[in-house]
Amino acid sequence: MEIIDGNQVAAEIVAELKAEVAGYTGRKPCIALVRVGDDPASVSYVKKKEKTAADIGIESRLIFPPVTITQDELCALIDTLNADAGVDGILVQSPLPKGINEVAVFRRIAAHKDVDGFHTLNLGKLAQEDETGFVACTPAGIMELLQRAQVSLSGKHVVVLGRSLIVGKPAALLAVQRKAWANATVTICHSQTKDLPAITRQADVLIAAIGKAEFVTADMVKPGVVVIDVGVNRVPDATKKTGYRLTGDVHFPTVSPLCAKITPVPGGVGPMTVAMLMKNTVKAYRQNRTA
Repeated sequence: MEIIDGNQVAAEIVAELKAEVAGYTGRKPCIALVRVGDDPASVSYVKKKEKTAADIGIESRLIFPPVTITQDELCALIDTLNADAGVDGILVQSPLPKGINEVAVFRRIAAHKDVDGFHTLNLGKLAQEDETGFVACTPAGIMELLQRAQVSLSGKHVVVLGRSLIVGKPAALLAVQRKAWANATVTICHSQTKDLPAITRQADVLIAAIGKAEFVTADMVKPGVVVIDVGVNRVPDATKKTGYRLTGDVHFPTVSPLCAKITPVPGGVGPMTVAMLMKNTVKAYRQNRTA
């Protein structure tokens, strides 16, 4: 059993981007990070994105509107950033306060600055295999991990557990693309899937993104499977200083011995999400310069 080290792969991508950005003359790539309110998890995520951007040489514009901001005010802010030629990428940190329509906000971001990959146009470009679009960062990170771990999906059965727009659906679309490293046969499972273990046991590669702590157990996988665990769940643990431990959607102690390769939680898919956000930002910079 081999551990796929997301921290190591993310560090490789950051180093590659740093070398690329160092070669640019004039202004550097710029990402606007919009965080509404002071949700502790959001504060932590934005700090991590700001630090990684600084390591690469990407400029961060930090915008922290109050939690009382209205939908119209937030949309007006995004419009201003859309019109700013000095901003290449825009990220609005979720979750947003109650009363604000997240989907409407994500759609308001100009597609060519949507480095989170949630805009309708970018999802359409993904379906059409149009390379000018931006792929959502977590599924893009999953595919990068698989490629760098030398896992070819061609002809393999990939089972995606979860159908979210953020992970499940884009991951399935990426795996089925007509590309040398893709060309998989894909099954998407969800809460209404009948006899779920019978399907997950067919997986050569299992992508677990269902958001339920340690949901995938040993009886749900076949020997030799490659498992990508996307879940980040807090489970109460009195032995920890925080009072909880982080665990994935896979029961690691019993599933990992059956795997050819598996990602840990933490230290697997998580670090890749930020790295791919930065990769999308540099791509937006390149495309904006040549537009």
